[in-house]
Amino acid sequence: MSKRGKLCTALGLLLLLAALLLTAYNLWRDAMASMSVDVVLGRLTPTLSSRQSELPPLSSGEALEEAFVPDYVLNPEMAMPEETIDGRNYIGVLDIPALELSLPIISEWSYDALQIAPCRYSGSAYLDNLVIAGHNYRSHFASLPQLQPGDTVTFTDMDGNVFSYAVSSLETLSPYAISDMTSGDWALTLFTCTVGGQSRLAIRCDRTE
Repeated sequence: MSKRGKLCTALGLLLLLAALLLTAYNLWRDAMASMSVDVVLGRLTPTLSSRQSELPPLSSGEALEEAFVPDYVLNPEMAMPEETIDGRNYIGVLDIPALELSLPIISEWSYDALQIAPCRYSGSAYLDNLVIAGHNYRSHFASLPQLQPGDTVTFTDMDGNVFSYAVSSLETLSPYAISDMTSGDWALTLFTCTVGGQSRLAIRCDRTE
């Protein structure tokens, strides 16, 4: 084999090794993300269950003026309550039954935080403009493309209030179309990068209650 041929072969092997290492690294990060989600959910779930059990029913035999009204209904501009776990603040849990996903949601997004769990990108469940970003890890938002219009999504805040949604549409956006992520009259938007980061997938949802 010529010297040039040997060089090309060596370069090809190096590229193959680099690809294998990158794949292994991505699988490791995905596994770590899954473990992080499980740990946080294990600590959040008992708290949410306890707080939900303390909430009076929204409708009972009481007179309307005496019926229980959640704080966020009286003051939609209020900050969403948070629970701190391992130095990060969480605003609640997102459930997508069709994908068998249950994910804690970090209050403020950052690239580091996205390695742990999906994050609030902007908005509030109380104002019907919540936007949640997540990596396309298998344990996070990789399966979002499988959603269909009409699929249900719920978000439970840290006071135990449950917000129900239905998927309305799936949109593919440019990775640079930042304003499009938060535009439109959608109560909930979930978004993630597609494989390779060539575009972003946005799941638009309407409130169902």
